[in-house]
Amino acid sequence: MSPDRAVLRRALDRGEREGGSVEFKERLTEELHLSEGRLESLAAQLRHRVLSGDGEATYVVGVTDDGGLAGISPSAFSESMDVLSLLADEAGAHIEEVKTWGVDGVSDDGSTATDGIVGVATVSEGSVLADDDHIVVGTAGHVDHGKSTLVGSLVTGDADDGEGGTRGFLDVQPHEVERGLSADLSYGVYGFDEDGDPIRMDNPHRKDDRARVVEASDRLVSFVDTVGHEPWLRTTIRGLVGQKLDYGLLTVAADDGVTETTREHLGILLATDLPTIVALTKVDLVDEERVAEVERDVEQALREVDKTPLRVERHGVDTAIDEISETVVPVVTTSAVTKAGLDDLDEMFEALPKTAGEVGEFRMYVDRTYNVQGVGAVASGTIKSGEVEAGDELLLGPMQDGSFREVEVRSIEMHYHRVDEAKAGRIVGIALKGVREADIERGMVLLPGDADPSPVREFEAEVMVLNHPTRIGDGYEPVVHLETVSEAAAFHPDGGQLLPGDAGKTRVRFKFRSYLVEEGQKFVFREGSSKGVGTVTDIDPAE
Repeated sequence: MSPDRAVLRRALDRGEREGGSVEFKERLTEELHLSEGRLESLAAQLRHRVLSGDGEATYVVGVTDDGGLAGISPSAFSESMDVLSLLADEAGAHIEEVKTWGVDGVSDDGSTATDGIVGVATVSEGSVLADDDHIVVGTAGHVDHGKSTLVGSLVTGDADDGEGGTRGFLDVQPHEVERGLSADLSYGVYGFDEDGDPIRMDNPHRKDDRARVVEASDRLVSFVDTVGHEPWLRTTIRGLVGQKLDYGLLTVAADDGVTETTREHLGILLATDLPTIVALTKVDLVDEERVAEVERDVEQALREVDKTPLRVERHGVDTAIDEISETVVPVVTTSAVTKAGLDDLDEMFEALPKTAGEVGEFRMYVDRTYNVQGVGAVASGTIKSGEVEAGDELLLGPMQDGSFREVEVRSIEMHYHRVDEAKAGRIVGIALKGVREADIERGMVLLPGDADPSPVREFEAEVMVLNHPTRIGDGYEPVVHLETVSEAAAFHPDGGQLLPGDAGKTRVRFKFRSYLVEEGQKFVFREGSSKGVGTVTDIDPAE
């Protein structure tokens, strides 16, 4: 027996022993199980299973009534999960987690298939968090200034070993672990119970541990941990501009101080009007005099960009919570080794209000894509506005030719925690019917099915040049980072040029294709050592 089959067999045996909280189903169909009268009956049955299992039930799909392995096709399994999600919602519960195994099964036409699926779904009592109880924090800072280590200590509660050990909870690529450098966006999560006490992860690498934190928390904090090394600056920009963040967390190491990268990341954070906290890290490595020196340098850097620093150690956490804004930046001294300052950050994250999330129709820019066995294509990103539910019909695009494709939401996950709906500000993975994973690209957007989007190749913007060796002339081609779009574009400034420090108007034309762009959206542009920020002021769909 294969290891996967052995794991599945143990799950089935456990289900047979537990009896009342376990339900075996070969498959669930919309036509049969959601018909009038049947839905209410099955929802009541599900509710009974949940109560019998002290708030948790297990549904095994793709098996016979006696627990024998049948296996169903991927499309039948997806439909079964859709139906189960609706039944759970009717019963005041939700699908917390789904595990799948590949077995020999039966295809939709009744023939033998080798891609049959058996799945075990955990259904839990209660609904997911209210929107105001989930904030998303983006980290930034120079390489080796302790971003990932600080987040690792926050989400686990563990002190670092002085060698960046807690960083390993976020850096999941082998070359990242080997070199001690993050090369892509990482994600962490922890929460707080109804009394404000932290709920942390035991093993952040385990999907079920993340799901446990999401389920148990009355207040949730998600981190988008970005990249500090210069070669991966575009990834950092993607994390800070492409996600719908509530707050920024900028780290400055006490043993290194404010660097050009620090100033650059600070500029990106503040250019997007993101309320930001500065954490002085590694204070255990230096004396008090050095800490005070770096604090003064941080305060000077903030004042240079017209921001007011607020020392948390001097003014207190409550004041920091009350005063943090686009202009006031709290500064807290921390050490992941001694855990100094981590309690202050806990207090702030437990109490800070949500800032992201816009009213209006559903909109989500795609940041990542992947394929899940039994589920299919998944588009991941942060919901920019509105809300989405399983079963919704959406539009996805623009495709290379500027068109949008009709798709349907199979299911939604947040930190491996299955949810029936999600609203603005949530980082989610949305499984989609009607499209292959290979056809979904970063920078595309998901919209309501009745939307009438007009992607554009060209727009007008107000820009500010933060850094450039000479001047920006007509035809200058940087990479523009707008939402999750990262695309080369030609600039045509009014007056023919822009100098370092200048602010002015320019026409911006994407080099290769069109995207969905809105007035008021902020973006960052970069080419070599040249960097700047901008705001879309006018949309012109004309080619």
